[in-house]
Amino acid sequence: MHDRPAQPTCELCRRTGLKLTKHHLIPRKRHRRRSAQVRFDREEMTSRIAMLCQPCHSTVHATLSESELEAAYNTIDALLKHPDIAKFVSWVRKQSPRRRVAVKKPRS
Repeated sequence: MHDRPAQPTCELCRRTGLKLTKHHLIPRKRHRRRSAQVRFDREEMTSRIAMLCQPCHSTVHATLSESELEAAYNTIDALLKHPDIAKFVSWVRKQSPRRRVAVKKPRS
């Protein structure tokens, strides 16, 4: 008997069967900032990536600024502790992967 390959799973909502996108937990725009260079080494900045479905990815960027992501929300656990993201994830987990999910516009 052959094992089925694991379906890609969003690291926030844990839903499967969706196209995933790369989310840099330490935003690339922040890599040259002194604050990021003091806290993280180069390898960590470039390799700390989460695979997220588009609704979760859009919600993260609509909810948090790049400086907030760098400073306090640079892990999946930290993102899940943010009240607005936790509320969205709790809701979206119950949605079918085939359902189109509207997300508010990202922050400028």
